[in-house]
Amino acid sequence: MAEVDEGKRVETDGRENNDKVVQDEAILAQQDRIEKEIAECTELIGDKEDLCLLKKEYSDEDQVYQQKLRDLMSRYSHIRKTRGDGNCFYRGFGYGYLECLLSDEVERKRFTDIAAQSKENLVALGFPSFTIEDFHDTFMDVIEKVDSMSVPELLDTFRDQGLSDYLVVYLRLLTSGQLQKETEFFENFVEGGLSVKDFCNREVEPMGKESDHIHIIALTKALGVGVRVEYMDRVEGGKINHHDFPEGCDPQVTFLYRPGHYDILYHS
Repeated sequence: MAEVDEGKRVETDGRENNDKVVQDEAILAQQDRIEKEIAECTELIGDKEDLCLLKKEYSDEDQVYQQKLRDLMSRYSHIRKTRGDGNCFYRGFGYGYLECLLSDEVERKRFTDIAAQSKENLVALGFPSFTIEDFHDTFMDVIEKVDSMSVPELLDTFRDQGLSDYLVVYLRLLTSGQLQKETEFFENFVEGGLSVKDFCNREVEPMGKESDHIHIIALTKALGVGVRVEYMDRVEGGKINHHDFPEGCDPQVTFLYRPGHYDILYHS
């Protein structure tokens, strides 16, 4: 009798395991469909659009968001949307900052020097040279061409999936490097009992992982670039709140943040 019961238990466990596999495959297939729909409908980096177009994305009856939109439009005129693929902060940062460099020779030289040195800095932190070399070479190749690029040419660069992803990967590596360089400082921001290195392995270096304050702090420190984030949330008051990284900086790139997503903002 015990053997019969054991056989039934094994059969039940096997059926449950099969059901779980089927369920997991269905979830992955659904995620894949969603990602393909996003890719088909949204450019990696969009065209520069009038900010008033955001009105269509919120109900006229939603006074909290409508008031915040009016406040936002009093200070900004245009928006450039990014694809919501988990890489929007890095891709938006890369495009937005290099767009600024098109017309700033002094800043372009400063950044080129930092970028050139960055590979050696990462290797000194323990990153294998052979794994980061191609990404660094691509990063430098784009930066060195910026002085002769137009906005449409820069846009084409960031819309090239392979090239654009290489740039995102290198920005992620720079972020990871800064976090690990200042482990004692950043471990105060890491939750879930993870070490800074484990956090970098899981939440920073892999493509598609979304960014939060800790990522922005690290990348802006690594490159010496100021970033402002305007937060579109439901906090009452009618005014949209912002935060500068680092605090007190003169922002070179400004983002509109809506839960889980960053788009580039332009001043009036």
